[in-house]
Amino acid sequence: MSAHFARSHRPDALDRLSDRRLLRELAYVDGHWTAGEAGHGFAVTDPASSETVAWVASLDAGQTSAAIDAAAMAFPKWKALLPQQRSAVLRKWFELIVAAREDLALLMTLEQGKPLAESRGEIDYAVSFVEWYAEEAKRLNAESVTSHLPGAEMMVRREPLGVVGVVTPWNFPSAMLTRKAAAALAAGCTIVAHPSSETPLSALALAELGERAGLPAGVFNIVTGDAATIVGRMCEDARVRALSFTGSTEIGRLIAAQCAPTMKRLVMELGGHAPLIIFDDADLERAVKIAVDAKFATSGQDCLAANRIYVQRGIYGKFCEAYAKRIAMLNVGHGLMEDADIGPLMHERAVVKVEEQVADAIERGARLVTGGKRHPAGKLFFQPTLLADVGDDALIMREETFGPVAAVTPFDTEAEVVARANDTEYGLVAYVVTENGARQLRMGRALDYGMVAINRVKITGAPIPFGGVKQSGIGREGSRHGLEAFTDLKYLCLDAA
Repeated sequence: MSAHFARSHRPDALDRLSDRRLLRELAYVDGHWTAGEAGHGFAVTDPASSETVAWVASLDAGQTSAAIDAAAMAFPKWKALLPQQRSAVLRKWFELIVAAREDLALLMTLEQGKPLAESRGEIDYAVSFVEWYAEEAKRLNAESVTSHLPGAEMMVRREPLGVVGVVTPWNFPSAMLTRKAAAALAAGCTIVAHPSSETPLSALALAELGERAGLPAGVFNIVTGDAATIVGRMCEDARVRALSFTGSTEIGRLIAAQCAPTMKRLVMELGGHAPLIIFDDADLERAVKIAVDAKFATSGQDCLAANRIYVQRGIYGKFCEAYAKRIAMLNVGHGLMEDADIGPLMHERAVVKVEEQVADAIERGARLVTGGKRHPAGKLFFQPTLLADVGDDALIMREETFGPVAAVTPFDTEAEVVARANDTEYGLVAYVVTENGARQLRMGRALDYGMVAINRVKITGAPIPFGGVKQSGIGREGSRHGLEAFTDLKYLCLDAA
């Protein structure tokens, strides 16, 4: 496909951009917008309509090395800046992202498919990390240590690691980049980032705004193209001192293995398979709303999505009936429709996986209450679906779904449901709905997850340490811990005798 062909088939919605310079199709390396060798590129398509949104440069291994060269060269000067100076650049970046909110949300909806209201929400979430780390940059303090040696003074300080590789997924193309990059930049590191080839436009727009904000050449690089080529080069280059990745556990394991020879610092947010546990003392209306929000945001394409919904038998029938009614009311359509609740899935593989999980659950005895098929809105749309009486042996209870399908199953006792919820290799987030205060505390301790939400869905944000346990990740993002992940502790012992 040629660039000319791609441009001739762009969606009319791009005319709504108030700042056309935010639609970037070249990679960003060492302060320059960079084409692929021999004009190599790839199409970015709207998953709702299959229209070509952009034709983006595909960089090779040599160009990836050039980006690492640039980041390594820029590191000493960026590191040497006063924290207040780095903070000022991040603050300016924050202000420019806020001003460009509508354009950034439009680009995200066109490349990712999520409803425009969700895209706006993601921009708000993404920019909160830039603001947070603009302030945290000024708080990375040294600490004194009480000396255990006569005539010695001791100090511990945090120093930036160096070049940080950042690899981001397609489901949250802006937030995952800012959550990682803002922390590393605040610490004094430089960045080589690879966004998903399905959603690179959000990252490139953020690079455009970063350039305007005054990020120096080489400090923030965006390398687009084939993931195996680009990420493989990041993993093998010893100058990349840390790699931050969000994606599947399977790919995370491969990256960890590739990084082992160079002993990189790893920060990984991997798969999730969240349980939502609803006890029979819960307020039914509140529980249904939580179940809708926890399952169907981003059309279910979220590592935080409630994949396994356990409902105590005392309210099980009433819950399933009320939940089915709410699910049936969800509007399915193109993300640019202001009333859309459910957009398309990202690609055909995702739709096929959802179909397979639904068929498998029914074959194993589950009851299809509503939905269960592709939606007539388009080839990548799937009906919001409720499966009841789902057995623990069903695929949907053992694998991430990443689609708008809710799997509900009854339970009897607290001990039983804790054991079932914990019986997974994943441990990112768990949700609990109960009015019993003592049970809230017991469940918070008993559930083997990095984050537990009690009687609510939204729990993430810049001030909190986001991350999981077991096969759901390594390290934390957000909060001061997210910044510290990109630093090394250095101990100084001075002879003061």
